[in-house]
Amino acid sequence: MTVDLEGPEPLYEQIAAILGARIADGTYAPRRRVPSEAAICDEFNVSRPTARAALQLLIQRGLIITVRGKGSFVVEHLPGADDDPAEK
Repeated sequence: MTVDLEGPEPLYEQIAAILGARIADGTYAPRRRVPSEAAICDEFNVSRPTARAALQLLIQRGLIITVRGKGSFVVEHLPGADDDPAEK
């Protein structure tokens, strides 16, 4: 997946969507580390503030947590993962 530099959606939102999809499909498993800001910068060819904003958005969505000095990790229980579809 790539980001659309000319698209209407901000780059950090596009990157957060890509990383979120990787979390959802199990590429980044619960309690496993997600790419660092530097790795995101390299993969998507964006600035550090853009990478930081993407990670911050994932934190706000409850998909990852950040541990100072250790990195960012997928949460153990993803939001909505325990929801019973029969209850809806």
